[in-house]
Amino acid sequence: MTDTSALFDPIHRPRRLPDEVAASIIGAIESGQLAPGDRLPTEAELAKRFGVARTVVREAISLLRYDGMVDSRRGVGAFVTDASQRSAFRISPACFEKRKQIVQLLQLRTGVQAGASALAATARTEDQMAEIEEIYAQMAAADARGPGEALEERVDAELLLYRRITQASDNPYYAEVVAMIETNIQNNLRSAFLKNAAASEFGPAIMEEHRAVLDGLREKDAEAARAATRIRFERAAERLAARADFA
Repeated sequence: MTDTSALFDPIHRPRRLPDEVAASIIGAIESGQLAPGDRLPTEAELAKRFGVARTVVREAISLLRYDGMVDSRRGVGAFVTDASQRSAFRISPACFEKRKQIVQLLQLRTGVQAGASALAATARTEDQMAEIEEIYAQMAAADARGPGEALEERVDAELLLYRRITQASDNPYYAEVVAMIETNIQNNLRSAFLKNAAASEFGPAIMEEHRAVLDGLREKDAEAARAATRIRFERAAERLAARADFA
């Protein structure tokens, strides 16, 4: 039989074009290539340099403006703001709505995932537990490198971790609901989800929340796994809702 194990590589979901353009401009600002007070090239110039439509550039500038990175003046252009002025940035209605949706999805997932974890604690196999532990180790390694280096790797590892836990519940209906939630995040909310993860979902205290879930699974303690999972997702929703730039 042909060995197909090395045939395919993981597919990395690309970011939206406006996010890519905004990230590139932010990189130039943070590296000092663009200083406070500098005027950005015109929309037409940026569109030509990036090889995208002017509407893409316009949305990217809008994202930067609402993040406080640039100050856009009608008829004059967009200028890099002083770093000291960026702490009081505004949040766009579209971004606010996305974050609100993430909170709602986290609230929905709290009960679903807690139930799946409780079942997984008693239904999981040793092989499944070993895979869950391995994914957690990869997630912890990415977390230690920080959001600047390993944001998407860390977030994708977390999504995979709970997908595998849900599959270990041996209940396909839980798996279907979790897949629906994850698809919504990946297709519609990924950019906002990543930004929130970078802001409030890294660090030893957060990793301990996940570790408590694994402890319950390892001990085959359904109620411990249920409680730890509920705490994990409730706290994630609370942190997002409590962020100063959320409301």
